Amino acid sequence: MVSDAAAPVLGSEAQEAVEGYSAGRLEQRGIELVPESERPMKPSGLFWLWSGAIWNVEFLVYGALIVSFGLSFWQAVAAILIGNVFYIFLGYASLPGPETGTTAFMVSRAPFGRNGNRAPSLFNWITQVGFEIEGLVIVVLVVEAMFSREGISIATWAKALIIVGAVLVQFIMPFLGHATIKVILRYLSYVFIVVFIIMAILVIPHAHLSALHGQHTSWWLWTTGLVLIVSAGGLGWTENAADYSRYLPRDTPRAKTFWAATLGGAVPSILLELLGAGAFLISPSATAVTGLPASFASWFFWPFMILVLPQLFSINTIDMYSSGVTLQAIGIPIKRWGAVVIDTIVSGGITALVIFKGNFYTDLAAFLNYIVVWLGPWFGIFAVDYVLRHGRYDRRSLAARRGGIYWRNGAWNWKALLSLFAGMFAAMMWIDAGFDKPLNYTGPLSNGTNGMDLSWAFGLVVGAVLYFVLSYRSIQRENELVTEGAVERSVRTGMETGPSSV
Repeated sequence: MVSDAAAPVLGSEAQEAVEGYSAGRLEQRGIELVPESERPMKPSGLFWLWSGAIWNVEFLVYGALIVSFGLSFWQAVAAILIGNVFYIFLGYASLPGPETGTTAFMVSRAPFGRNGNRAPSLFNWITQVGFEIEGLVIVVLVVEAMFSREGISIATWAKALIIVGAVLVQFIMPFLGHATIKVILRYLSYVFIVVFIIMAILVIPHAHLSALHGQHTSWWLWTTGLVLIVSAGGLGWTENAADYSRYLPRDTPRAKTFWAATLGGAVPSILLELLGAGAFLISPSATAVTGLPASFASWFFWPFMILVLPQLFSINTIDMYSSGVTLQAIGIPIKRWGAVVIDTIVSGGITALVIFKGNFYTDLAAFLNYIVVWLGPWFGIFAVDYVLRHGRYDRRSLAARRGGIYWRNGAWNWKALLSLFAGMFAAMMWIDAGFDKPLNYTGPLSNGTNGMDLSWAFGLVVGAVLYFVLSYRSIQRENELVTEGAVERSVRTGMETGPSSV
């Protein structure tokens, strides 16, 4: 639980920023602490929020992609089932949200310090923008495929207009904020579930295992498929988790928070990836969103492509909302909605570069492999820190501009940073990212194990263990300070808090 002594004292500026939590209304709050009185969310809302984001065509593609690596169908099934167990990471990373009432990379200040936290926050912002670009590029490719179906070739200027239109539509939900996202994704979940059932009916009778007769790769290389599932799934969402659970009341049972997020992500992910693997048996073009209709009946082309668009905008909304609050956590003095504007412009500009100059599917595969290099160690440190603190944080210190329990050496915790970079180094030693130059790289441990890729696990374990060893004693002392109410003393010596200081 959060220290009672840490309850925030909000000034007039903060009180003006506190708005009602309702869909369709602009959320004024960014990384500011959410008061207990303004947390109306229920665990079922968290479940449907994640479910609405992940009932998504991208996960069909992930299932098809791992079969395309040369895996047998049953190897792909094993990778999907085992890889999605790690949605427990998403559930675990959701627990600090209700405890603190703030976002993931505000909570991350506890292990890293306010200034030290800028490094992982920057990595996360880049990651979130990368996912936004992925979604926007796929939107543009889907619209192109629609025109191509009717024999219409799209000129360069028309592609530019499509990009602008996609960016403007994408902007709406992240701009309005958490309450709007929660409500819309819940209702879209119902639609997407119906669409999944139709797709399953169209695919399963025609997905014959004989299509991959004799196909089988080494279990060493199977780990490359596993890392894609883990990075696109349970581990890949941990940095967003508390951003969405923070509107749950503090007294929400931890088990309910954990299972709402875990199952909300894992259930649709498993079903869609299995269906995607089956779609590949019908048509190898299923490794691209625009190629997926070849696995279905011809009449389903237009319903499928039309419904793909809100799916893509939905999953991108999760990333764009989180990238905005992460930009604030880095320390940039801007309101949440202003951060969304910046991210919209950045992701739109890079989307145009990818459409006109890039090699999208090669870039996507590389992106999904490389993000675990920082994400695994960060989550390991984040998780160990939560355990050592027994889930108790000092809210005032998290939001402080200066001073507080997590200030340490000028707001830098070198123990956490050393653990992060050691974990990143370890991940690079056991990664197999053999893509087209200049992105191709295979670590020495991967070379020595016939292409095995355990980058996500190795980096996570090294980062977590090193942080535990270095920080066990110091965190015990910090726990005592929280218990003794030492925060109040630090407030009286000049610690600053509030929206203008975070």
